[in-house]
Amino acid sequence: MRPDMPAENVDHNAEAARLERTAGLYPEDAEHLLLQAAAHLEVAGDRPGATALYDRLLASPGPLEAPLLIRALKASNLWEYGHEAEARAIIDGVRAAAPRDPAPWVIVAEALEAHDELDAAQETFTEGARLLLTDVPQPPYPTHSLLFGRHRVRRMLGAPHDDWDALADTLHKAPVSLDELHDPNRVWALGSDNPAELQAEIARLQSELTTAREALSRPFPVAVLHWPADELAELVAAYPSLTDEYPSHEAHLATIEASLRELAASGTPNLGIVTGTVPSYEAFAASELSSPTDTSLLPQYATTLAARGLAVAWPPQRDEACWCASGSPYGKCHGESAA
Repeated sequence: MRPDMPAENVDHNAEAARLERTAGLYPEDAEHLLLQAAAHLEVAGDRPGATALYDRLLASPGPLEAPLLIRALKASNLWEYGHEAEARAIIDGVRAAAPRDPAPWVIVAEALEAHDELDAAQETFTEGARLLLTDVPQPPYPTHSLLFGRHRVRRMLGAPHDDWDALADTLHKAPVSLDELHDPNRVWALGSDNPAELQAEIARLQSELTTAREALSRPFPVAVLHWPADELAELVAAYPSLTDEYPSHEAHLATIEASLRELAASGTPNLGIVTGTVPSYEAFAASELSSPTDTSLLPQYATTLAARGLAVAWPPQRDEACWCASGSPYGKCHGESAA
């Protein structure tokens, strides 16, 4: 089982071009695909090209799934190459629209933070938290970045802890506490004795700062391909040479879980599973001018499915249905031996 290639090993310009081509093949998924292409262009330094893709999406004649997310990403990108006034105007518009999705809030708040607008960033994080978390007994996972970002900015401002900061502390599971990670006094104190340690601490802060943004705007998860039992039976019946790749359905499922656990243990973030179908795989092989028997197509097919927004995050919670579609809770199925 070969998972998708991690994003850091990608030729970002080439990947953006591939995603644009894929958007032409799957217009129903164009919003996902072009957003991912724009993210690759930002990483590659082609910020005007990324803006062009955001504008292309916003000019689409049909309804968009996440128009405020697109506007937030556009604003953040514009500010990075000198279009501050336009970026500020868009940020004001996103805040006024009060999105119910945490991603636009986080992106515009981090754009303000990145340009030393700490008070405005705190206000933005707080507006989002107030809207999305008031009277919510347990913050949904996508809102954690909102709380972590707010905690970080308030620490930089020297603000005392409040209830939402305390909640962020309980949600943060890393060995280094948020208070320690976000403490600016510790950063500067380190520098007085050891500049190398100061640089390392700044790098940690920068890494933590970008983790949430990457989770929100990463082109797609590292995805492993899953074949349901009936689809796998049809696949190997039509293409017997794939039996070496898939000796049995049970072995296939075990390999998926083992591969994902190995990736998680190595520190690979943003893992997911995509489910294949034989007709879809055959169509993909034809689009690549290749044969479905070519096993090198399998990870490429997984990448394409994930890029179309079809990946399901792994691992599920222990009481959620297992990814294998057995109907059993994950903790009593493939997650039974998980720590």
